[in-house]
Amino acid sequence: MWKNYLKTAFRNLLKQKFYAIINILGLAVGITCCLLIVLFVVDEISFDKFHEKSDRIYRIGAHLTIGEMDGRVAVVSAPMAQAMITDFPEVENATRFRMRGSYLIKHKESGSENVKENGFVFSDPQIFDIFTVKFLEGDKNTALKEPNTLVLTKSKADKFFPNGGALNQILTLDNRWDYKIVGVIEDWPANSHFRQDYLLAMEGLDESKQPIWVSHNFNTYILLKEGADPAGLEAKFPGMVEKYVGPQIKSFMNVDMKDFEKSGNRISFFLQPLTDIHLKSDLDVDFSPNSDIVYVWIFSAIAIIILLIASINFMNLSTARSANRAKEVGVRKVLGSVRGNLISQFLVESILITFIAFVVAVILAEAFLPAFNQISGKSLVLPLNSPWMILSLLLGILLVGGLSGMYPAFFLSSFEPIFVLKGKLSAGSGSTLLRSTLVVVQFIASIVLIISTVLIYQQMNFVQNKKLGFDKEQVLVIDDTYSLGDKITTFKEELIKRPDVKTATISSFLPVENTDRNNTVFWPEGKQTEDNQVLMQRWNVDFDYIPTLAMKMADGRAFSREFSTDSMAMIINETAVKNFGFENPIGQRISTFDDFDDLLQQPVAATYTVVGVVEDFHFESLRQNVSALCLTIGKSPGFISVRVNTENLAETIAGIEKTWKEFGPGQPFNYAFLDDRFNEMYKAEQRMSSIMTAFTLLAILVACLGLFALAAFMAEQRTREIGIRKVLGAEIRHIVLLLSRDFLKLIAISFVISLPIAIYGMHLWLRDYANHIDLKTVAPWAAMIAAGITLLITFISVSSQSLKAALANPVDSLRNE
Repeated sequence: MWKNYLKTAFRNLLKQKFYAIINILGLAVGITCCLLIVLFVVDEISFDKFHEKSDRIYRIGAHLTIGEMDGRVAVVSAPMAQAMITDFPEVENATRFRMRGSYLIKHKESGSENVKENGFVFSDPQIFDIFTVKFLEGDKNTALKEPNTLVLTKSKADKFFPNGGALNQILTLDNRWDYKIVGVIEDWPANSHFRQDYLLAMEGLDESKQPIWVSHNFNTYILLKEGADPAGLEAKFPGMVEKYVGPQIKSFMNVDMKDFEKSGNRISFFLQPLTDIHLKSDLDVDFSPNSDIVYVWIFSAIAIIILLIASINFMNLSTARSANRAKEVGVRKVLGSVRGNLISQFLVESILITFIAFVVAVILAEAFLPAFNQISGKSLVLPLNSPWMILSLLLGILLVGGLSGMYPAFFLSSFEPIFVLKGKLSAGSGSTLLRSTLVVVQFIASIVLIISTVLIYQQMNFVQNKKLGFDKEQVLVIDDTYSLGDKITTFKEELIKRPDVKTATISSFLPVENTDRNNTVFWPEGKQTEDNQVLMQRWNVDFDYIPTLAMKMADGRAFSREFSTDSMAMIINETAVKNFGFENPIGQRISTFDDFDDLLQQPVAATYTVVGVVEDFHFESLRQNVSALCLTIGKSPGFISVRVNTENLAETIAGIEKTWKEFGPGQPFNYAFLDDRFNEMYKAEQRMSSIMTAFTLLAILVACLGLFALAAFMAEQRTREIGIRKVLGAEIRHIVLLLSRDFLKLIAISFVISLPIAIYGMHLWLRDYANHIDLKTVAPWAAMIAAGITLLITFISVSSQSLKAALANPVDSLRNE
C-alpha cells in the first residue's frame, strides 16, 4: 500500500511539474532560512557552557551612581576577590583579570622585529582552577604564580615558534618587559566571551596589591560551592560595602557613607551568571562587545515566520489545484477507497515534497553558509554527521510535511463523488475565508519585517551622520606611538612639516571605543561634601588636540603654549558645567585626586583652573548620553592623530610611513582612520541589520509564492464568471482589476494590523539608544516603503495569474465548465 502511495505521489509531482517546483522551492527557501537561523541561535545560547563548572561561576559587577553619572560596569576593586573568599563561606574560589589590550611583542633571542598583538590580560593563577582550560605545555598548578611569566594560546605559540618549543622562551613586550612562557593552552572556543590569547601573571602588577575599594578596574569571577545560593550571597553585599567601601569614602571623599547615599549616590555590587554574560550583559568595561538576547528572539521569530509562510504556501497551492484532483478523488471513492486511505495518500505526497525540499535546503544551506558566516562574524558549520542533526532533519520532515499537508489532505478527501463527477465542485468555496486569513498572516509578517528593516537601516544611517561634536573625517590614527619613546614629539613635528598634513596631536584618549578612559571624582576647590562631587572623565591631551579633532569651544579658550600655567589648566565640556552648576565656569578651580601616596596609602589631591568649555561631543557609543568630561595637559602617547589632505591619500600614507620607519626602525606601522574606528562601534548592529535584510527579502520571496497560489485558486474558481464577462464585452483590464481587488482588501487589513506591531517592536529596540531616530518622523516613511513594496509584489504575483485568466478563450472556459 505505501509503495503504491509513493508511486502515485511521484506521478502527481511529474504531472504537475510547475506547481511541484513552486512548492519545493518555497519550502526549501523557508527551511534553509530556518537551518541558518537555528545554527546561529544554538551558537549564541551555547556561550561559556563548555566550562565544566559553568553553572557555579559568577562574575561580580558594580552599579556606580555618583552625581549625574550612573552606570553598571563589569569591573570591581582589586581586593574584592580575596574578600569574597575570606568573608563568605559560599565562595570556593575567585580570580581576577586586568585588561591590557595590545602590546608590541617579539621573541627576545631571535632578534625579530616587533609585531602588534591584541588580547593581553593580567590574570590570577586561580583561573585554571575555576575555568576549563586545557594545557598543552607546562603545569597548570604552577603557572602564573611567579611575576613576569605568561601563558599563551596554541595559535600564538605557533606564530612565534612554528617548530614548537615555546615553553621557557622569553617574549619582550614594548621593548621593556621580558616575560617567560610557562604554559601553552588550547585556543579558547569561539563560543567563549573571554578569548584573550596572552595571560600575564597578576603577581607582577603592583596595582593588583593596592587595597583601594573605590577604584574599579578588575574583572572578577567567583566559583560558588556546590549547593550555594547566589541570591543569598548577593543579599550580603550591602554589608560588605559598609565594611570596606564606607571607610574609604569617608577617608578619600570626606563624606559619611549614609550621607553619600542620601545624596543619591551609590556603590553596590551584584552577581552575573557566567552563561548570561554573552546575551544578557550590557555592562561597560567588558572584554568585548556582547550580543543581545533580543536578537535571538528576533531571529527565532523570523525563522518561525518564514517557515509558517512556506507552509501556508504549500496549503494554498494544494487547495488551489483542488479542481485538478477532484475527479481523481471521486473515482477513487466510487471504486471503494475510504477517506483514511485518501488522507494517507495526500500526506505521503506532502511528506515526499517536504523530503525533497529538505534535501534542497541542506544543499542551499551549505552553499550560503560561508556568506552567512561572513555577515554574522561567526564560523558556523552544518553538522551533517551528527546524530542529533540527522534526527532533527527527519523529525522536521515529518513535522513540516505532516502539518503542511494535513489541511489539504482533509480538504481534498472531503469531496463528495456525486458532485465531483457531475462537475459541481463546491467544496473549495467554503475554504476561501481560511485561505484569505492565511495570506493576511503572510502579509502581516512581510510588512512587519519590511518596516523593521527600514527603521534599523534609518537608525544606522542616523548613527553614521549624526553631528558628533568633532570631525571624524580625514583623521589618520597611528597606533602604538609610545614605542618611539622620547622621539615621539620630534616625530609629530616632522609630520606637521609635511604639506599634506594639516595638524597632529598625541593622546591615548580618543572619542571612539577601545581607547583610554579615566573616570575620577572632582569637586570645587575647598571642602568636599556629599553633594558637590562630580564623577568625570579625565583625558590627558596635548596642545593640538582640540584643533586636530575640530572641536568647538563654547566658552573661554583652548590650550595654548603661550600660557605656562596651562600645565595646571583644565577644559571641561558643557555637561560638566551643568553638573557642577557653574554660571561662569571660566576661572573656576576644580580639585581631584592626582596621585597615590604609597607610604600613607591614600590618594593625593591637586587643583586645576578652568580656562575653557568645549562643546559636548560624543566620545562613547550613541547608546549613551554625553557625560561629564575634562581635558588636561599630560602625557598619553598611545596614538598620534593626524588630520590630512585626502587628495593623494596613498602618497600621504606612504610618506608618513617612511617618516615612521626613520624614527622607529623595526617598529610596525599600524594605522586606521578615525571614521572607520567609529563605525567599528556599531559593527554588531550592522551585522544584525544585514542578516535581517537578507531574511526579509527571502520572506518576501516566499510570500510571493503564497500570493501566486491564491491568485491561481481564485482564477480557477471564477473561470466560468470570467468567460461570461468576456462574452458580454468586459475588457481585460477590468477583469484584471476585478481579480486584484480582493487582494487589495487583504493588503489593507494586513497593513492596519502590522503597522502598530512593527512600530512597537522598534520602539523597544531603540530604547537601548540614548540617541536615536524619531519614530514619529521616520515611521510614516517606513510605512510608505512597506506599502509600496507590498503593492508591487502583489501586482507582480497577482497580475500574472489574472492576465492568464483574462486572456483565456471564453469558449474553452465555458465548455470546460
